[in-house]
Amino acid sequence: MTHYRAIWISDVHLGTSGCQANYLLDFLKHNEADTFYLVGDIIDGWRLKQSFYWPQSHNDVVQKLLRKARKGTDVIYVPGNHDESARQYFGMSFGDIKVVEEVIHTTLDGRKLWVTHGDLFDGVMQYAKWLAYVGDTLYTFILYINRHFNRIRVRMGMQYWSLSQFLKHQVKNAVSYIADFEHIMAREARLRDCDGVVCGHIHKAEIREIDGLLYCNDGDWVESLSALVETTTGELKIIYWTHIRGDPVPDPEFFPQSATAALTT
Repeated sequence: MTHYRAIWISDVHLGTSGCQANYLLDFLKHNEADTFYLVGDIIDGWRLKQSFYWPQSHNDVVQKLLRKARKGTDVIYVPGNHDESARQYFGMSFGDIKVVEEVIHTTLDGRKLWVTHGDLFDGVMQYAKWLAYVGDTLYTFILYINRHFNRIRVRMGMQYWSLSQFLKHQVKNAVSYIADFEHIMAREARLRDCDGVVCGHIHKAEIREIDGLLYCNDGDWVESLSALVETTTGELKIIYWTHIRGDPVPDPEFFPQSATAALTT
């Protein structure tokens, strides 16, 4: 078990077939933190409104997070666009998990990091939401292919590899969109008198300096399978769980005993 000062995860998308709940359960089993930030799109309300998909492994993730909160971890939930219905509960707590609009995290060395999902500063979300819905439908189809592709890889004893992430990063417009988003988030952090920002939304894990501000994105659990952590010595770093885990993790939808073991450990 590894202990951190803080862990940030986002874009889990529980309620979709693209969610890699088996890897996330394994991550939660092996990692603890003083503060655990859920930075939006934890449950995919968009998908659940269209069709209900909720395997046992997705329920296990929720129960694992609730258990961490009950045992003393400070769990803070910042809703995103796919779980925007939770925004009506700002200031409330559910099972010791606090729901907030945004929050400031202070690192060990005193830096102030503004924590927000990021969708409120995405031009597509704000001015062409219909386009975001269309894009989400296409993205879901790619993730469907990605899941079956990786199921074959796991059976062959190979590690997880994201076909969807590879395709996205080959498209010039997508690369430009990501760069614009990162600069906007850094600018907004400066306006809030913060030293940096932690966000999600675009599914691209990153730590870098932009115009003197620290930009951190914790990635996602459908493509990169990543988290942002602050170590007990104050170091910020991205963890790619498939790189640390080494061996492929069985899919609990097809190997239910693995999900039970991850939950009860």
